[in-house]
Amino acid sequence: MARPLGSVGLIVLLAALALVPIGRAAAPTAIAIPDFGFVDTSGETGDQQAAHAARLAALTQGLKADLGSGGHYRVLSLACGGAGGGVDCRAADPAALAEAARRAGARVLVLGDVHKTSTLLLSTKVQVLDLQTNRLLLDRFLSFRGDNDEAWRRMTHFIARELDGLALDGGAP
Repeated sequence: MARPLGSVGLIVLLAALALVPIGRAAAPTAIAIPDFGFVDTSGETGDQQAAHAARLAALTQGLKADLGSGGHYRVLSLACGGAGGGVDCRAADPAALAEAARRAGARVLVLGDVHKTSTLLLSTKVQVLDLQTNRLLLDRFLSFRGDNDEAWRRMTHFIARELDGLALDGGAP
């Protein structure tokens, strides 16, 4: 008759099972996030270009940080600026950005524009393209309230959560 495992035997068994790999975790998907575009049609007086440029840069960096830390994505940099074979990310057509992202090794490309219509209202168009299938994975028009640092941070985190939940066909490159 078999003897039941004692507490020491159970601990040894559990420790051994912990060492056995259950399955391989999926590799993070390579994602390219070029700078978002920005248009201000609010008609507000006063020069806000520096503040908007800083917020736009923070949006891009925040998306990269949020998505890179989640484990689903490996964020790649695109050579933006137009110099040295790079592409002007804000002025380029989507096909040029897609080609630059492919050259960088990306599987997914995020495109976005922010439109300020008033002091209280911003809208963002976000599109995500699967570069292997040329399929649009996400095409969203989002509205946000407020044109201050906190409102832009909330917008950044919301967009990152939307992107983090996307399902891709096939494996990651």
